Amino acid sequence: MSKIAVYFPGIGYHCDKPLLYYSRSIANKLGYEASQNVNYTYNAGNIRGNEEKMKEAYETLFSQAETELADIAWTEYEDVLFISKSIGTIIAASYARKYGLTSAKHILYTPLAQTFLFAPNHAIAFIGTADPWSRIDEITRLSTANAVPLTVYEGCNHSLECDDALKNIEILKDVMQRTKDFIEKSDVL
Repeated sequence: MSKIAVYFPGIGYHCDKPLLYYSRSIANKLGYEASQNVNYTYNAGNIRGNEEKMKEAYETLFSQAETELADIAWTEYEDVLFISKSIGTIIAASYARKYGLTSAKHILYTPLAQTFLFAPNHAIAFIGTADPWSRIDEITRLSTANAVPLTVYEGCNHSLECDDALKNIEILKDVMQRTKDFIEKSDVL
């Protein structure tokens, strides 16, 4: 079975940071030998809380993602996995919808509310209660409404981290175990 994993980072959270780095290693071990890191940039300062800048960032990054992924022949893959972080969750979900990749699986690290406008299928999500980018009650409601299992980490920020380095390692291990379990379970579907 031909498999591809595509990684959509956040603006300040690139593909070599822990969540995307370790999930890439897990996916590779589970047979996703083809992979693509989406590289995009947006430098307009702080966009949090500014709808206009957020929309501009989304449009800029989406356009860059389309260019990066233009040469992928999606029909050659029986299994497509999108792993995304922050604004990358919006890019991944909207890309899947626009290009008809309805069977793509999604791992959503710290999704933003706008992600759920694109109703990602076959998804799992992770968020921290101290994430300044999201209202936990809203993400919980949207996850439930979209049948997206959500794991919530108490006291964790937008990187799923807190002030205790050893606790962060435990949290990362839990996130990666759940990531692995999701990929393995969805391979059976």
